[in-house]
Formats: sequence, structure tokens, C-alpha cells
Amino acid sequence: MRLDKRWVVVASALAVVGVFVALDLGQVLSLDSIKSHQTELLAWRDARPWAAALAFLGVYVAVTALSLPGAAALTLAAGAVFGLAWGTLVVSFASSIGATLAFLAARWVLRDAVQARFGDRLASLNAGIAREGGFYLFTLRLVPVFPFFLVNLAMGLTTLRTWTFYWVSQLGMLAGTLVYVNAGTQIARIDSLAGIISPGVLGSLVLLGVFPLAAKKAIGIFQSRQVYARFDRPARFDRNLVVIGGGSAGLVTAYIAAAIKARVTLVEKHALGGDCLNTGCVPSKALIRSAKFLSHIQRAPEFGMRAAQVEFNFGEVMERVQRIVETIEPHDSVERYTRLGVDVAHGAARIVSPWEVEVTQADGRVQRLTTRAIVIAAGARPLVPPIPGLDQVDVLTSDNVWQLRERPERLVVLGGGPIGSELTQAFARLGSKVTQVEMLPRILAREDPDVSALVAARFRAEGIEVLTGHKAVRVEIGGHEKALVVEADGQERRIAFDAILVAVGRSANLTGYGLEELGVATGRTVEVNGYLQTNFPNIYAAGDVAGPYQFTHTAAHQAWYAAVNALFDPFKKFSADYRVVPWATFVEPEVARVGLNEIEAKERGIPHEVTVYGLDDLDRAIADSEAHGFVKVLTVPGRDRILGATIVGEHAGDLLAEYVLAMKHGIGLNKILGTIHTYPTLAEANKYAAGAWKRAHAPKALLAWVERFHAWRRA
Repeated sequence: MRLDKRWVVVASALAVVGVFVALDLGQVLSLDSIKSHQTELLAWRDARPWAAALAFLGVYVAVTALSLPGAAALTLAAGAVFGLAWGTLVVSFASSIGATLAFLAARWVLRDAVQARFGDRLASLNAGIAREGGFYLFTLRLVPVFPFFLVNLAMGLTTLRTWTFYWVSQLGMLAGTLVYVNAGTQIARIDSLAGIISPGVLGSLVLLGVFPLAAKKAIGIFQSRQVYARFDRPARFDRNLVVIGGGSAGLVTAYIAAAIKARVTLVEKHALGGDCLNTGCVPSKALIRSAKFLSHIQRAPEFGMRAAQVEFNFGEVMERVQRIVETIEPHDSVERYTRLGVDVAHGAARIVSPWEVEVTQADGRVQRLTTRAIVIAAGARPLVPPIPGLDQVDVLTSDNVWQLRERPERLVVLGGGPIGSELTQAFARLGSKVTQVEMLPRILAREDPDVSALVAARFRAEGIEVLTGHKAVRVEIGGHEKALVVEADGQERRIAFDAILVAVGRSANLTGYGLEELGVATGRTVEVNGYLQTNFPNIYAAGDVAGPYQFTHTAAHQAWYAAVNALFDPFKKFSADYRVVPWATFVEPEVARVGLNEIEAKERGIPHEVTVYGLDDLDRAIADSEAHGFVKVLTVPGRDRILGATIVGEHAGDLLAEYVLAMKHGIGLNKILGTIHTYPTLAEANKYAAGAWKRAHAPKALLAWVERFHAWRRA
């Protein structure tokens, strides 16, 4: 019904414009017409001044709201009829009100469709409008060479606030309004609209419009100088770039800098590879693989086996995890990066000025490096909440759980996010009695509810106690018993445990290397702009320490922007692109996603269609006894353009790559459907999901006609 009303409004507006053109009403708003009727207009004003002003305001609002030609002539008429002061007042309000109505009409009719169709491409524009939209609108309003009606309509398609549009328009159009109204006071001497603004006046207005941009740039330079004022800039530099932190973001930043022949030093106080290699991605996936093998043994009857048994030692499983880390470690070794041209410094870094970094080595020696730019890639650490009594027990986190060599018989996992869920299932499969506690109503809360429900059901089927909607209140220790007290619906419950693993999030590493003393702006992370610059333009941040995502692959993605911008600014720099960001949670069934899911699309008011293909119908999934899960694709209504995809099932993270590629390069479901997929593979699920979308959009009228055509041919 809402769509019908929109088109009624559009049709009505077009009808008014059509009548205006057909009856040649534009001649009424011409300069000659106004000059010829000036005497009558003045008499009308003298006889009924308030009625004249209100009528004039109404006509002006209608003309600007409908984007009709004649606004310039009406502005002249205001000067001729009402004089400079009253004419400026009337036109100022009328033009702003009319422009705002045009703005709102464009927003109501077209914005949702435009944002849905081009939302990913407009992400950076929307962010810029949210940040400085009023400033750029003000600049456009000052320059009359930009057609104001186009500005009205274009701004309506953005996220600019209506009130901001109104008051900025009123202020910004004031200079041009004064010029035209003043000219209108001398209307008898004016021969044409083109003659109102001489090249000199036009040039002055253009300069006036450029002035805010120049002022903004000058303010930026001034602010930079203020930031740097208390520091002495070195006459020359030892390095082009110093990178602090040897995790994913730091390694990739250093590698890119060395590859383009910059002199770069990478500083790391622990082991290269960061959390991903040493305490995150690599060890967790190694543990998950061993746990999955055990789950297959337990599922032996599903594969046609009467029974299967396996003997294992938890400590040996954890030793295997460590061997996997050691096998991959050379990929991130000092020797490899040294061969690539990176100067690797082992020690604790401290930024002592915007261009100087001190490195304190293990033996106490201190090396001071001067550098043109710095990239902070200091990573993050597990967050341990201040729960009473928690500090009285040995808390396990994703950092230290790998040191375990004895299996905890009773394990409490605090947290229902990806890390907590992965470790919950792995330890349960390794024989621990696991209770997972999550304060929110469901685990994996960033995913759609059907995803969370499917994973939670699998957990419970495997003997895991999943307690959602439970808040951790305190830890109690009595004798040899340790227990976590949780609360739900006003009732408390004690959960006895031998070990507790906290996985409630990660906190950016912001202290210990000079940020506070230097004055680098921080919040929950290091604060950066779209170019990954801090408030010190030559200091950048990337990876977990900067956010907004805490994934290894996004850290590496940001590293390219940080390296290139740090080395080539002010000649060239690039805004980081987060339009297509995939991620996966390696539970079973595996969960992988790229782009929007249903809850995000609804929260952001983005129109979408949902297509679901169940993996219980897929031949390969059935053959593998893994016929569970689904592929869910969000598309633009009526079109095959992909807004997002969620896959739940075996190897979901691998299957997702096709949708990541499609979204990155604008490939729709029709082309996925038309691509040959090997049979029988799990990847066919993507093609069948595209087929489900195609069936839902079959051209029924055309098919009915074709059916009649075939019947005719049979006859």
C-alpha cells in the first residue's frame, strides 16, 4: 500500500509539471512578464500586503518543491515587489521550505530503492554525509553554478537529516538570494536573467563557495601543526615506516612496505604471528579437528559401522595442537620476513614522538628509530569481566587454554560468541562435561535466530548444557568445590566446575607503548578515520587494535590500506573498504556469512527478499551423512543482486567463497545458476539456492503463453 501511495504522489507531481509545460505557464514566470506586470503587482502589495506576501510565498514554495523553472524570476519579482529586506526574508524562507519538500519527496519515493540497489557502493558516501553532510551542502549552496533543484533531489537520496538540510539550505542560499533580490529592486534596468550576475559577481560567489573547503583544509593543517607543536621533527629519518606488533596486521603491513622497497622495521616483543598463529585461529582449528574426529567415532552407526572405539590422551591431543603451531610457525618467522626485506626488531616498542620509536630489547639495550610514519598493530587480548570471586580461581582464556595437558572433567564456558562456542563444542567432544553460559537470549547472537537455534540444538544433542539468558553473578569457593552462581528470571543457580573458561570478548591493547603520553586518541580501540589515520596524521592503526572487526583476514585487509597510505600520503591515499567482509564460526554445523543477514537488514530498514535452500536435499550432504543446515541468500526485491548470504552446514566457510566473489564483483544469482558446478559436491548448494530464487521469480505470464504455444504446435 505504501508503494501505491508513492506512485500516486509521483503521478500527481508529473501531471502538474505536464500541465505547466503544456499550457506554457513558464511565460508567466518570465522576466518580461514580471516587468510588464510590475505596476499591478505593486498595487496588489499596497492594497493587501500580508495576503500578497503569503500568496507569493505559497507560489514560490510550490515552484521549488516541484523543481519547476522560474525560481530565479520569482526571486527578482520579490525584490521588485517587496524591496530588499522583505523580499530577502520571504524568498529565504520560501526557497528553503520548497527545497526541503523536494528533498523529502525524493527521500520518500526513491531513497530506499537507491540505497537497496547501491547501498554497498554508497557506504563511504553515507559515512561522509553522516560526518560532514551539512558542511558539503553549505558549500554547494554558496555556489549558484550548481542547480539547486538537483542538489535538493540528490541530497534526498542520502542519509542527511531533514533539519540539517533545512537550516543549512537557508543559511547557504542567503548570499545568492541577496544578489538576485537586490537585482530585482532594479528590475526596470535588467534586460535578461543572464545579465544579473556578471563574471565578477559569479566569480566572487564561486570563491565564496570554495572558501569553506579552503578553510577546512587550512583548519586541518593548523590542527596538525597544533598536534605536532610540542615535538621536534627530525631533519632526516632512519625508516620510512615502523610497525608495532607482529600479528596479521603488522606482518602484512611490513611485507607490503618491503615489497615496494620502503625501509621498514617491524617490532614485536613476543612471537611473530600474533594471536592467530599462537593462541587463536591455528591452535583452535587444530583442536577442533581432533574433536571432530572423535565425534565421527561416536557417530559410527550413521556410517554403517556397528561400533567404533578410540583411545586417546588429552595431553597428547594438546601436544598435537602445539606441533601444528610449530609447523606453521616458519610462515611467520623472523628469518622469512628478514629475507623479504623487513628489519625485525625483537623487543618492547614505545612511541616517544610522532616520528620516534624506542625499542627496548630483552638485554635492556634501547634503540631509538626515527621514521616518517608509524603503524600501530598491537592487537587485542581476552576480556575478563569483574565478576566477584573470579580472581580467586585460575581463569582460562583463549590465550592460555593451550597450556592445558589435563582435561577438565567439568568445564564452564562463559560466553556464547564464536570463540566460546567453538571451544565449548571441542571440549565436550573431548570428554569434558561442559556448561555454556550466555547472558543474551541466544548463543551466536550476531547471527539470525534460526542459525543460533540450529547450533544450540546440536550442542544439546551432544550433551552440552546451554544456558542462555543467564547472568554470571559470582564465583564461590568452598572446601574443594568451586562453583559459578548464575541468575535467570530472578532465580540463582550454582554450577560446579573444575575449570572455567572466559570468552566474552576481546579488548584492544591500548597501554604500555606510549599512546597515552603522546596523546593518541583512543576509546574502546585506537580511533582512526577512513584512511586508518589517528589524530596524528602520520600514525596509523590496523587490525584488532583499530576495529571495527576482529578477524585475521580483515586485519590483513586493513594492512594494505595502512601501508600504502602511510607511505604515499599526501600524494595518494585510499579509504578502507569494508563492503564485503566474510566471517565463519567453526562449530558443527559450521556457520559462515558475508554481507547482510535478516536481523541486520530489518534493523537498517533495507528492503530484501530471502531465499533458503535446505542442505537436507543435497545429494553430497546426504551421501556424507551431513544433511543438515541451509543456504540463505538475501537479495534486492525483484532482482538477483546479492545483499548477503549465510551458510550453515558442513564446510560452510569454504562454500561461502562463491558468494564473497559474487558480491565483490557484482555477480548475481542468475550467473551462479548458469555456472557448472561439479556433481556431487557441497558447492552445488550455492547453485540450487540460486535455482530456488529463480523458481520464485518465474515469469508466470510468459510461461502461460509458452504453454499455449506448445499446445498449438502439438495440434
